[in-house]
Amino acid sequence: MCGIAGFADAALPSRDAGLARLDAEFNLVHRMCDAIRHRGPDDEGMHVEPGVGLGMRRLSIIDLATGHQPIHNEAQTVWVVFNGEIYNYQQLRSDLERRGHHFYTSSDTETIVHAYEEWDEDAFRRLRGMFAIALWDSERRTLLLARDRAGIKPVHYANVGGRLYFGSEIKSLLEAADLPRDLDVAALDHYLSFLYTPRDGSIFKAVRKLPPGHLLTWRDGRLDVEQYWQVSAEESFDGSEADAVRRLRSVLSDAVRSHLVSDVPLGAFLSGGVDSSLVVGLMAEASATRVKTFSIGFDEPAFDELEHARRVAQHFGTDHHEFVVKPDAIGILDRLVWHFDEPFADSSAIPTWYVSEMARRHVTVVLSGDGGDELFGGYDRYIPHPRVLAFDRYSPSSLRRIAAMASARLPHGARGKNFLRHVARDNRGRYLDAIRFFSRDEKPALFTPAMRDALSGSDPEARLGRHFARFAHLPW
Repeated sequence: MCGIAGFADAALPSRDAGLARLDAEFNLVHRMCDAIRHRGPDDEGMHVEPGVGLGMRRLSIIDLATGHQPIHNEAQTVWVVFNGEIYNYQQLRSDLERRGHHFYTSSDTETIVHAYEEWDEDAFRRLRGMFAIALWDSERRTLLLARDRAGIKPVHYANVGGRLYFGSEIKSLLEAADLPRDLDVAALDHYLSFLYTPRDGSIFKAVRKLPPGHLLTWRDGRLDVEQYWQVSAEESFDGSEADAVRRLRSVLSDAVRSHLVSDVPLGAFLSGGVDSSLVVGLMAEASATRVKTFSIGFDEPAFDELEHARRVAQHFGTDHHEFVVKPDAIGILDRLVWHFDEPFADSSAIPTWYVSEMARRHVTVVLSGDGGDELFGGYDRYIPHPRVLAFDRYSPSSLRRIAAMASARLPHGARGKNFLRHVARDNRGRYLDAIRFFSRDEKPALFTPAMRDALSGSDPEARLGRHFARFAHLPW
């Protein structure tokens, strides 16, 4: 994990103020980087010129000797700082070298520089990997920010009075004295609905997130955000189930192999579940050495899965490490809040903290099964409850309207209110109801009259529900 930070300013300094302002801007970028030192303890690099500053904290993974950032082109007119990995960089590098580009490092970062020179903004569509990229083109006086397709690596930004600030974490942006700290009440409303802030906003009104698969272009104070990739809404596979199994195994194996390219020790989190076990099995198949695996257990038997993890580790012959903890959420709460920068209520952060702490004593990089449940329907919310199926089977559709009216009349906490509210909705509404925390009719009791007035046009469920529109033609 690395981190990037910096700024670009539309107003160039006068000749008299040049050196003093350049020194102040250098100090700003250094403070922004120092705020995320935990993301990159191995190295710091900066490029500062009048009106722009790029900074980077590095956790060295590939090209330990010459991978220092920022990286530039031959003419030093294009500069890049980058957090992540480009998995197809070797293929891209070979192509670019055939086209006449000359490299001075062995890093995947330099591939981004020359790809931009060759293909301009289309270069980002060619990258396969997880990345947050800041690229400064001094000839065009243009700053580009790009985020990977799945949004694995974070990018935050704020446009304040003609100056754009950016960073991997919000705390970097807060080093800028002129950044407003006003609360975004719509983001708070979204958080109370789904326990996280919107994908393109933050708890601070001035600070935005660059969404996954998007490119931000800043030029002379003008800012444009556009989508460069999105998942297809069409079902293109027409093979048999056996064909699908073979294709899926091939895709997963290729993905795991690409993640094993590293110049530092790596391992895997292993819970014993399907997703992490599959990743470990594919790692063992592709690796020439024993895979290091890490699991945590709890002194509460109902939550302890060490036995499952142990069986998987034995099956694949891994170098297995276990750690039994009694989670102290209060003890690590301040540190978790500091790292997240804004409200985030996923309780899995607590065990993840502990297993990461243990793994770091042995390896620098870990693979995990995160995302498997979302991709393959591993959560209960993807399957209707038997009582809901029974309601649909034996009740006419008109009863949905009656259920909605009954739910609205019942007081908060009344038995059956949540069920009636749930079955009154269509399939999309039921899914949103299954993932929400506070419902639309519960939140007013949490707010003051002034807050209710400020949120009069806010509807987080409708906002999230709009994502279904592209897939409306597919079977539910």
